[in-house]
Amino acid sequence: MRLRVLVVDDHPVVRFGLAGLLQRDFEVVAEAATGEDAVRHAATLTPDVVLMDLQLGAGVDGVEATKRIRALPDPPEVVVLTTYDSDADVVRAVEAGATGYLLKDAPPDELADAVRRAAKGQTVLSPDIARRLMRTVRDPVPALSKREVEILDHLARGLSNREIAKALFISEATVKTHLVRIFDKLGVETRTAAVTTAVERKLIRLR
Repeated sequence: MRLRVLVVDDHPVVRFGLAGLLQRDFEVVAEAATGEDAVRHAATLTPDVVLMDLQLGAGVDGVEATKRIRALPDPPEVVVLTTYDSDADVVRAVEAGATGYLLKDAPPDELADAVRRAAKGQTVLSPDIARRLMRTVRDPVPALSKREVEILDHLARGLSNREIAKALFISEATVKTHLVRIFDKLGVETRTAAVTTAVERKLIRLR
């Protein structure tokens, strides 16, 4: 009996390509473009493995979808397949219950092997991701909140406190409070140092 796989990705071409690739060895039970659809399909179609992208546009992202799927009765295993490889992304996905984490440049044979191993409950990590997790265990990155990461992203784009406040629909005072906490967690004293440190530790990505 062939393993049943659910493919989740918000890009139609990528999703179609993955489904076509996987159909050679597995039964692709459905494709989903949103986190909400992914959770619904996982609950009703009982796949063995879910291939999950992290960035799914508006609404429920891949991490939250993974968390909801893993909370289902007799849940499928979830393997994250994404282009995002920051330490923060990896840790969030693993904490949400993902069995594996692969990048989209993984060879087809590696992807198929990952699905088979995940279905058996084995942890599946690309070598680079495994090294990142080991480094994180040895030298933990600061636990930044989602809001703090958002503010760092805006800092990296050169926005002022007022512009950040407007973009996030919060007050300038709230932005300043978050910046104090960010500086403290990162052990820095300036905005530039905060951005530099966050990029070096892969807490954010420069765009």
